[in-house]
Amino acid sequence: MSKELLNNFSEIIVEGPVDKIINQIKELISSGQLKPGDRLPSERMLSERFAIGRTYVRDAIRKLEFYGILKTMPQSGTFVAGFGITALEGLITDVLKLEGNDFHALVETRVLLETNSARFAAMRRSEDDIISISNALDEYEKAVKEGKSTVEEDLLFHLKIAEASKNAVLKSLMLIVTPDILTYFKENDVCSGDRPKSALEEHHTILRYIIDQEPMKAEISMREHLKDILNFASDNLSP
Repeated sequence: MSKELLNNFSEIIVEGPVDKIINQIKELISSGQLKPGDRLPSERMLSERFAIGRTYVRDAIRKLEFYGILKTMPQSGTFVAGFGITALEGLITDVLKLEGNDFHALVETRVLLETNSARFAAMRRSEDDIISISNALDEYEKAVKEGKSTVEEDLLFHLKIAEASKNAVLKSLMLIVTPDILTYFKENDVCSGDRPKSALEEHHTILRYIIDQEPMKAEISMREHLKDILNFASDNLSP
């Protein structure tokens, strides 16, 4: 079989238990069977219903909490939060159909949000924020070293910086814009090759400036970090 013909085939992604749980919950929310404020069954009950270990259920809930789709209240249980579902479904549009000027505008918006996020994070971050961003960076580095897709870990790193900015509106806007852009890049194999490794070094630089509370350097480093995706979007502008 020639290499040219082989390139026509795509890698088959096999969903794991966590992904299947997430998709079920997403579908229940999208269909209206689960509404904002509804409480989910306990981890034990869900584990028995899915016929899988509670660890998988816990990991799925943790991811959905991160995206703002679920919220766990001590002594009360886990509830549907509401707004965060837009982050996974895509509030603006189907980004895979975006082309040219529309996609470029979306990327420009991300750059504006991210650079300000980094600047505010350097000004306002707490010690807990540093721990959260560092943990997210550790997960990203682990994925890079294992040669896995880093899309989710990359998003986590950037959103933890947004949390450190102490601007809830900025973070909410990033939750709308960023996941769709990263999905587009993954579908089009934009962030392949050595890009994750170079991005890892850039992540470390950004974090260092946030730790040192140097807002201008953090902003500049973030802008430099996002230069490649802005160039990609510019190269794909509609004529």
